[in-house]
Amino acid sequence: MSLPFYQRSHQHYDFSYRNKDLRTTVSHYQHEKKRSAIYTQGSTAYSSRSSAAHRQEAEAFRQASAASFQQQASQYALSSDVSRKAASAYDYGSSHGLTDSSLLLDDYSSKLSPKPKRAKHSLLSGEEKENLPSDYMVPIFSGRQKHVSGITDTEEERIKEAAAYIAQRNLLASEEGITTSKQSTASKQSTASKQSMASKQSTASKQSMTSKQSTASRQSTASKQSVVSKQATSTLQQEETFEKKSRKVAIREKAECLSLRKTLEETEAYHAKLNEDHLLHAPEFIIKPRSHTVWEKENVKLHCSIAGWPEPRVTWYKNQVPINVHANPGKYIIESRYGMHTLEINACDFEDTAQYRASAMNVKGELSAYASVVVKRYKGEFDETRFHAGVSTMPLSFAVTPYGYASKFEIHFDDKFDVSFGREGETMSLGCRVVITPEIKHFQPEIQWYRNGVPLSPSKWVQTLWSGERATLTFSHLNKEDEGLYTIRVRMGEYYEQYSAYVFVRDADAEIEGAPAAPLDVKCLEANKDYIIISWKQPAVDGGSPILGYFIDKCEVGTDNWSQCNDTPVKFARFPVTGLIEGRSYIFRVRAVNKTGIGFPSRVSEPVAALDPAEKARLKSRPSAPWTGQIIVTEEEPSEGIVPGPPTDLSVTEATRSYVVLSWKPPRQRGHEGIMYFVEKCEAGTENWQRVNTELPVKSPRFALFDLAEGKSYCFRVRCSNSAGVGEPSDATEVTVVGDKLDIPKAPGKIIPSRNTDTSVVVSWEESTDAKELVGYYIEASIAGSGKWEPCNNNPVKGSRFTCHGLVTGQSYIFRVRAVNAAGLSEYSQDSEAIEVKAAIAPPSPPHDITCLESFRDSMVLGWKQPDKIGGAEITGYYVNYREVIDGVPGKWREANVKAVSEEAYKISNLKENVVYQFQVAAMNMAGLGAPSAVSECFKCEEWTIAVPGPPHSLKCSEVRKDSLVLQWKPPVHSGRTPVTGYFVDLKEAKAKEDQWRGLNEAAIKNVYLKVRGLKEGVSYVFRVRAINQAGVGKPSDLAGPVVAETRPGTKEVVVNVDDDGVISLNFECDQMTPKSEFTWSKDYVSTEDSPRLEVESKGNKTKMTFKDLGMDDLGLYSCDVTDTDGIASSYLIDEEELKRLLALSHEHKFPTVPVKSELAVEILEKGQVRFWMQAEKLSGNAKVNYIFNEKEIFEGPKYKMHIDRNTGIIEMFMEKLQDEDEGTYTFQLQDGKATNHSTVVLIGDVFKKLQKEAEFQRQEWIRKQGPHFAEYLSWEVTGECNVLLKCKVANIKKETHIVWYKDEREISVDEKHDFKDGICTLLITEFSKKDAGIYEVILKDDRGKDKSRLKLVDEAFKELMTEVCKKIALSATDLKIQSTAEGIRLYSFVTYYVEDLKVNWSHNGAAIRYSDRVKTGVTGEQIWLQINEPTPNDKGKYVMELFDGKTGHQKTVDLSGQAYEEAYAEFQRLKQAAIAEKNRARVLGGLPDVVTIQEGKALNLTCNVWGDPPPEVSWLKNEKALASDDHCNLKFEAGKTAYFTINGVSTADSGKYGLVVKNKYGSETSDFTVSVFIPEEEARMAALEAQKGGKKAK
Repeated sequence: MSLPFYQRSHQHYDFSYRNKDLRTTVSHYQHEKKRSAIYTQGSTAYSSRSSAAHRQEAEAFRQASAASFQQQASQYALSSDVSRKAASAYDYGSSHGLTDSSLLLDDYSSKLSPKPKRAKHSLLSGEEKENLPSDYMVPIFSGRQKHVSGITDTEEERIKEAAAYIAQRNLLASEEGITTSKQSTASKQSTASKQSMASKQSTASKQSMTSKQSTASRQSTASKQSVVSKQATSTLQQEETFEKKSRKVAIREKAECLSLRKTLEETEAYHAKLNEDHLLHAPEFIIKPRSHTVWEKENVKLHCSIAGWPEPRVTWYKNQVPINVHANPGKYIIESRYGMHTLEINACDFEDTAQYRASAMNVKGELSAYASVVVKRYKGEFDETRFHAGVSTMPLSFAVTPYGYASKFEIHFDDKFDVSFGREGETMSLGCRVVITPEIKHFQPEIQWYRNGVPLSPSKWVQTLWSGERATLTFSHLNKEDEGLYTIRVRMGEYYEQYSAYVFVRDADAEIEGAPAAPLDVKCLEANKDYIIISWKQPAVDGGSPILGYFIDKCEVGTDNWSQCNDTPVKFARFPVTGLIEGRSYIFRVRAVNKTGIGFPSRVSEPVAALDPAEKARLKSRPSAPWTGQIIVTEEEPSEGIVPGPPTDLSVTEATRSYVVLSWKPPRQRGHEGIMYFVEKCEAGTENWQRVNTELPVKSPRFALFDLAEGKSYCFRVRCSNSAGVGEPSDATEVTVVGDKLDIPKAPGKIIPSRNTDTSVVVSWEESTDAKELVGYYIEASIAGSGKWEPCNNNPVKGSRFTCHGLVTGQSYIFRVRAVNAAGLSEYSQDSEAIEVKAAIAPPSPPHDITCLESFRDSMVLGWKQPDKIGGAEITGYYVNYREVIDGVPGKWREANVKAVSEEAYKISNLKENVVYQFQVAAMNMAGLGAPSAVSECFKCEEWTIAVPGPPHSLKCSEVRKDSLVLQWKPPVHSGRTPVTGYFVDLKEAKAKEDQWRGLNEAAIKNVYLKVRGLKEGVSYVFRVRAINQAGVGKPSDLAGPVVAETRPGTKEVVVNVDDDGVISLNFECDQMTPKSEFTWSKDYVSTEDSPRLEVESKGNKTKMTFKDLGMDDLGLYSCDVTDTDGIASSYLIDEEELKRLLALSHEHKFPTVPVKSELAVEILEKGQVRFWMQAEKLSGNAKVNYIFNEKEIFEGPKYKMHIDRNTGIIEMFMEKLQDEDEGTYTFQLQDGKATNHSTVVLIGDVFKKLQKEAEFQRQEWIRKQGPHFAEYLSWEVTGECNVLLKCKVANIKKETHIVWYKDEREISVDEKHDFKDGICTLLITEFSKKDAGIYEVILKDDRGKDKSRLKLVDEAFKELMTEVCKKIALSATDLKIQSTAEGIRLYSFVTYYVEDLKVNWSHNGAAIRYSDRVKTGVTGEQIWLQINEPTPNDKGKYVMELFDGKTGHQKTVDLSGQAYEEAYAEFQRLKQAAIAEKNRARVLGGLPDVVTIQEGKALNLTCNVWGDPPPEVSWLKNEKALASDDHCNLKFEAGKTAYFTINGVSTADSGKYGLVVKNKYGSETSDFTVSVFIPEEEARMAALEAQKGGKKAK
């Protein structure tokens, strides 16, 4: 046993124990027992020298090394003797078939000498110790050696670990020394090899030591060469030999040994500080090997460079077989130096042509690289140009072949194994001969066996063998676990073939009649230190009485002592086995028991160790030493312990009637020492806690409890303990009821047997519903009427279909099925119908009409027609034979194909150009190969060069009727240069001439079938089909027919049926069936056999295809053909219209209903009553109605009034009012005989509240209408005068009724009194505008009551009204008119009145007008105008005024062009000139009074402003006469603007009328004033006179 690859270059943590002595003794053991061990690839043990030189040097070195220890030989003879006895014990055990690891332990454990105490080695180097602080305590670690047995996977490894353990004990007991044993040459070579390896490891660590060591080795070798030769003969005769060395050599070797040990310790300390997780990485090819092509007798080297940590082990393979350098000495040299790995092949020959693989592996994974080596021969036996060098990753069988990489292999099986039957305990072999063409020497196929789709590996139960042409699978001891479907798969490169057959294993005869059969598939579900959970499958045979339970037996690996684990049989097929010894490995078996006795035990399980999964994973991932033991390094325990805390996450992971499994997590507070657990229980509802494991603490955080009362409820908790004490308990679990949580599955249903072969029947069933953890099904068969049932399978099968073999031909059988899971077996299903066992098929008749579809220089494509009778089963393939015809003489028949072809066409290769051939074809189905066809006509093998497609083939006519038939065909084999895009179908009468062919389709059709209509009854027709592609239309096919258009007597059609349950099916019946005839259904002429949407049932001469859920996916043409008849068939088309009809009919049949005219509705009556009503089309006198409210039936009473009118079909229910509790769902359920119907109305939420509000409103309305009220509430309208009229309609009024109007709660005084004769009240609002917005209200009142109506004219309502007002105003606008002014031209229109809400827009010639100082718009009173100042010709055109009322625009247009413009412009010029004249005319601006009264003698001064352009002329008048300026009256005019009038010392003569006249060329103006001069005395006298006159009048 060689060292594991991860220990060769990586310093393991127990390296301190693996010193030179240990390696030498282990090597002694390995070479004693493994002389033919496989070489170690990539090790430094092999150099470029031959293996013979290595052996010679190793022998010399061994003898030189042995001399230095001769003096100490007697001192260590005892340990050597023990080692030899260990090896002898191993020889004894091996020769007697003992494979238990306990063999050596039992025999020699008592004889081992006690181990001497060894000084504890510090893991720190000298420098590290010196750098430690003085107060720092160096932690001391103790290594305790613990040998763990039984954790390896195979018995061979367990034997090796036991022997290696003995060797280790010997070496640890003796600190130094070695005894050389000469029992065999292999042991000597091994010792020398190991010493050489140790020397090389020392060399790798200290280069200075390398030269010394190599020099000493060469001197030792040279000095002992003669000794070796002289003592060669005596060595074989002597049992032991001792040689002495010189003192100088011994001292030097001792010093080197001590130096090596120190180096190893330093390296170990260095690696101890490294974090391995960060260093480890998978292998990676830096340089991959290259492919080579060489001549014979030359050497070739393959190189590769690999990185990875730990350093990967490199293994070289040739065609997937490891290269053994020992098997061919000198042929191969494998080297590994400084990361460069080399494979050298010496003297290459043709057999070295192969694919080579370099495989690099370490603990992180494996990686491979491929290279091909091609060896050329000078004689050129094959085409060397077909080889291609380069790295290849192809499979072995697809590596280099004489035919290149693209070689195609044909694989077929001869002498195949068939369905096999065996019995427990017997041996059996399955095998077949594999024929591979072409046959390539030295290239072998990959053979893989499968059971139920799972690859099989060789084991002690099953072995595989490949002899080069025959593959064999052998069972050394059959068990029921071996039952299943076996498949052999043969792979050659990309090509593979496989073959399958079933193997049945029957139960062995019971020792006690009536005892149950053995269980099967015993496995370990879970393992830890305290228990192992075992599972198994229940047997199919219970011996005639129910199985009471199962006993579980265990056996420690290495012993034959079986012990029973349970006292009481357990029914549940899982059980936790306790009472195991930690670290030991066990195997298990299970026995079933019934009232008769105990049956045979099952096959033993695989060994399993009583270890925690994490511990086992750690051991597997980090093997410790060559003996696979374990050295555990733990820290010294502290002086004071810590009481552990409570466990966490306690839960019940599994509970049955027999046991309960608990699981938890260790506590965080646990100290440095290990902890154990105590489990406690108490019944639910109490606090009486009882400790379950008082004597034996639990070591792992899982535990199984037994002896619990079934049906009772328990709680559980766990405590931790160590040397410091017992900790606090964990939180208790939830209440757990003891009992099985897994139910026994329900019985399967609908058992349907169907014929298969003359010794087998296919049984299908409906799977058990709601089955949990289903293991599978058992099927049993019984000859009808016998009452004796036999199992059809002894290993449960999954799925819902099974083929029962081994039945008696001609017998009638019935079948039953039951399901099985861990809880037990279900009840049996109902018995199936009886079925007679006979073959359901027969070989097909010969094919016919062989034709050549395409021809090449060396190959031809044949086509033919399917046999008329296919034998009741699908054609599985065809075989083609051919023969040459030379000068009319046919030659021998040859096989064209070894493997059957599935199509009705085949390409025959390797023919001779311009040679004539004949062909024949035979069809095959499940029943076998049919008779060959008639010999074809002669065809010449020559090249066809056509771009159009070849002819379609396999034409077939079906569904022949008096006026129609269906023609089917297959696409052409040769599609031409482009794919086929369609087909043309031609027909003619059979007797018509060739020029009378006529096409049936103008456009090419893509389907490969066509229904031909319009045939004449009794006329015989023939048909042909042509394919078309982009190049054109190809040759026509062979003719189909002649076929007579007639409906044969008894012909029946497919009938669609909808049963009372609404199931839609297509039905067909045939009265002309033969015993071998079968119905085959197709959709669009494609088989529907595997369709999940359809279900076909055929019985006798009737068949039915049922649609599971008819939908859009099922549209198509469905046809039914009857095999083994003269083309009897029929079809039925389901299109969208038919689909709708069938679905409606299905629903009507499935749910017959009472036809309804009106669904349930609700209405509110006048007084607020609620009426529920619906109407049926008609009701009989027996019709019944149930009234449902919120799923409860209601009946007639004070609240509900019901009524049914059976004549009209009206159903009513009345309610006086709706209350809150009436919210819900109302349903009327109708039943009239079988038909039913119902109608529902939902009054919930807003719907109910709305209806309730409406009912209340109607009630209030009725009350309101008892007095004066509004028949129509207040509304508005806009009159033609654009006024707003508010109006309402009143009713039930009298003379005393008053009406009052309000706006915003203020009464509006109305001038006139309302007259109610017409019932209309109005309020007129003229020139309505924003100021009139508000809330209007009108109230009616008299002694009977009052009513009011409100109208809100605010916000949106006001906007709506204003929109209508604006609309009326816009409609009142007059046509646009043209008016000339002094400033320009004005366009205007008048409206009734204008409001700001009316938007005015002007446009000119379709463009909006941009307003400016020259062009402006405005409104004056009711006039809307557009002013164009200083018009120009550009202002000509069409003007549009748009009045927008908020919703709609209203337009008025005028055309300002032509004469209209000219006239307006002329008038504008005239008015403009007049305006200018008026503006510049002379005028008096002011300053003169109308009357001036002044006292005589005073001076009168008047000033007046005048204006005119040009400045006016000024003149004065007095009493309408010119007045000239003088000294008395001074007249002045200054600056053309101011006139002065001055009279110095006025007198009465100056009184009078004066006038100022201004005048220029544009006109004149006169301003008059009066001057009155008075005398003061005269005024006083006149006043007195007036006073006297007034006094006289008063008297």
